[in-house]
Amino acid sequence: MKIGILSYFYPPEPAFIPGSLAEELAARGHEVRVLTGFPIYPTGRVYPGYRQRWGEESSAGGLTVRRVPRYPSHDGSPVRRMAGYLSFAASASLVAPRYLAGIDALYVYDAPATAVAAGRLLRLIKRVPTVLHVQDVWPRSAVNASPVSVGGASGRMFFGGLSGTLRRVYQAASGIAVSAPSMRDLVLARGADAGKIQMVLNWTDERIFRPAQPSREGRLAIGHRGRCTIMHAGNMGPNQRVETAIRAAATTHSMFDLVLVGSGPQEKQARRLAADLGATNVRFLGHRPPEEMADLYHAADYQLVLMRDFPTLRGTVPAKLQAALSSGSPVVASAGGDTVDLVEHARSGLSCAPEDWRALADRFALAASIPSGARTQMGQRARESYLRQMSLRSGVDQIESMLTEAVIRR
Repeated sequence: MKIGILSYFYPPEPAFIPGSLAEELAARGHEVRVLTGFPIYPTGRVYPGYRQRWGEESSAGGLTVRRVPRYPSHDGSPVRRMAGYLSFAASASLVAPRYLAGIDALYVYDAPATAVAAGRLLRLIKRVPTVLHVQDVWPRSAVNASPVSVGGASGRMFFGGLSGTLRRVYQAASGIAVSAPSMRDLVLARGADAGKIQMVLNWTDERIFRPAQPSREGRLAIGHRGRCTIMHAGNMGPNQRVETAIRAAATTHSMFDLVLVGSGPQEKQARRLAADLGATNVRFLGHRPPEEMADLYHAADYQLVLMRDFPTLRGTVPAKLQAALSSGSPVVASAGGDTVDLVEHARSGLSCAPEDWRALADRFALAASIPSGARTQMGQRARESYLRQMSLRSGVDQIESMLTEAVIRR
C-alpha cells in the first residue's frame, strides 16, 4: 500500500509511535510518506541541524519524510501553544493535497495540533480511508481545567472549536485506534461510531527500553547513593504536576532519593518548590537524549508515573509507563483510571490516588522498605505484562490490519 502519516511530533523528537510505525510499515514493503513539522519538542526551540523552510524532504528506502514550518513553542503560554497548533495546521493543509496525492490510506497520529490539521484536511480524509490513532482527549481536559490554563475566553473558544473539529474528524475516519481501554467511551461521547473503534495500546522503543543490569555509569549519572532511588522521566507539564512528588519526597527525605529527568513548562516552578522545601533528596537532571535513558532507567529502583486528577486523563496511559514495563522496572503510580489498572493488574508496582502528596509519601516509604528480591519480581512481572499487551510487533500488526481493512471497505 501507499500509506500517508500525518503527525505533529516525529523523531528526532521523543515521538516513538509515529516514527517506529513509519519505519516498520516501510520495512514490510509499504510506501510510506510522513508529513510532520520541524522538531521542537520538548524545548520549544528548533533542534540543532534543522532550519525551518519549505520543501524540506528526506527519503530512505520506502520512507519519505516531509517537514513543514510551524511556530516553535512548547512553554506554558496558551497563546503560543495555539499559535504552534494553528501554524502547523495551516502549513500541513497547504502541502498535503499534493504531497499525499495518490496514497491508499492515511494514518493520523492524534495530538491536538494534528487534529486541527486533520480537520482542515477533511476533504482529503473523506476521499482517502483514514485511521485515527487517538492518544488523549486533551482539548476537553484543558477546557475543564481552568480559564487560566487555557488562556481565558479565547482559549475556551479555541479548545471548544477544536472539540467540534474532532467530532467531524471522528465521524469521517474509517477506523479509530484508542490507546487506552477507557478512551473508547470518551471518543464514543464525541460522536465516533462504535464499530470503528479498536484498542491498540502504545508500544515503546524496544531497542532502548529492555531489561539490563544497572551500570556503574548509570548510577553515577543519577547520583545513586546506595539507597532506594525513584525516577520520574519525561515532561514536567500541567498534566503531570511533579510538585506532588516533590512535596511527598520532602517529608520522607531520609529514606530515598527522587530523581527528575526531563524538562517542560513547570520545571522552574518545580525547582523552586524543591529549594523552598529544603528537599535535599530531590535531584534534577534536565533533558537527556533518548540513547542515555536506558542506563538511567536501569540505575533507578523504581519509575514514577504521575497524572493529574482530571476525568479525561483517566483514559490516558502515558508513554513512560510502557518504557518502564518494557525495561522491567517496578513502578510507583500516582494516577487514576487505566494507568493504575494496568499497574495493579500486572502486579508491577505500587499505586495511589493522583495529586495526593500524603498518599504518595506513604507509597514512597513503602517502596523504600520492599526488599530487593521482591522488587526484582515486580520488574519481571512488568516485562511480562508489556510483552503480552503492548509490544511493537503487536501494535503495528493491528494498525496495518486497520489500514488494510479501511482500503478494502473503501
